[in-house]
Amino acid sequence: MSDLANQACEACRADAPKVSDEELAELIKEIPEWAAPVKDGVLQLERVYTFKNFKQAIAFTNAVGDLAEEAGHHPALLTEWGKVTVSWWTHKIKGLHKNDFILAARTDQLYSPESKG
Repeated sequence: MSDLANQACEACRADAPKVSDEELAELIKEIPEWAAPVKDGVLQLERVYTFKNFKQAIAFTNAVGDLAEEAGHHPALLTEWGKVTVSWWTHKIKGLHKNDFILAARTDQLYSPESKG
C-alpha cells in the first residue's frame, strides 16, 4: 500500500504550485491504478472502481464523500450501477497538487476487496 495515504494534506492556496512533470511521474507510481487525464484543460487524477451492484457503489460514494468532507477537499464523483468514477484535482490551482495524490491513495484504502465487481 502506498505511503501517500499516511501523509498529511496541507492547506492549499490559489498560488500553490502544481506538481511538476517529474513529481507527477514519481507520485503516479504510488497509485498505479489511477490515470492522469486532462479534462477541460485541467490535469486530474481519475480511477474507475467496480462493484457487484448499485448498493455497494453508492456506499463507496458516500464513504468517499465522508473522506472529502474530513479533508475539506472534494472530488468529482460519478456513481453508476456497478461502478464509481472518482476524479481528484485542486480547483484553486486548476491542476494537481500533492494533496490530490494523498486523497487518491486514501480513496484506494476505502475500496474493499469483497465489494469488487
